[in-house]
Amino acid sequence: MQKKYKTKLVLFDLDGTLIDTALDFHNAINKILKKYNRTQISMSSLRPFISEGSSVLVEYAFKNPSHDEDLNKIKYEFLNEYQKNSTNLSKPFDGIPDVINFLKKNNIPYGIVTNKLSLYAKPIVNHFTIFKDSQILVCPDDVKISKPDPEGILLACRKLKVDPKNTVYLGDHPNDLKAAHSAGASFIGCLYGYSLGEDISDLSVKLPKEIIQKIS
Repeated sequence: MQKKYKTKLVLFDLDGTLIDTALDFHNAINKILKKYNRTQISMSSLRPFISEGSSVLVEYAFKNPSHDEDLNKIKYEFLNEYQKNSTNLSKPFDGIPDVINFLKKNNIPYGIVTNKLSLYAKPIVNHFTIFKDSQILVCPDDVKISKPDPEGILLACRKLKVDPKNTVYLGDHPNDLKAAHSAGASFIGCLYGYSLGEDISDLSVKLPKEIIQKIS
């Protein structure tokens, strides 16, 4: 007999949770660094900044900008480069397709709540057919305040008519944890992502395949 789950909705963060977007971010920022005759940076040094937003990422890459380097202009160039090449190397984390298939098999709807603007998020999500059954995509341009505010999670729950207390949110950043707690949802921390340490008290997974065992 099929198990009955109390979880009625699973919501995912995008970068560092569902999809490993690091390589496309890395290539885009290094192209811009090369344009400005700056030293390129390694993937390992960039990775912790990917979930922090484009401004933080550019500021990190262009430490001590010279007087003729306008960081706002550089950020625009970086985002333009990233937008053109955001699906070249990005891919779902190993094990995520199994998680999605598990949710489908058990009739648990899922969606995505991200701090990535829809301009960048929608093409990436639509690129992967495994996510064609996602019920909702909530981006910062859909809400007044983005994570760590709970508005995005609450909006998804309201639109899908699911109580937040029966919802699980998965993310790889402390802001994801704060948003889930404020929304009244359960949280699963994705330690395989970019920005979440291992000292969280909530449920956490080191590999995507472990998510299935955490769904109750």
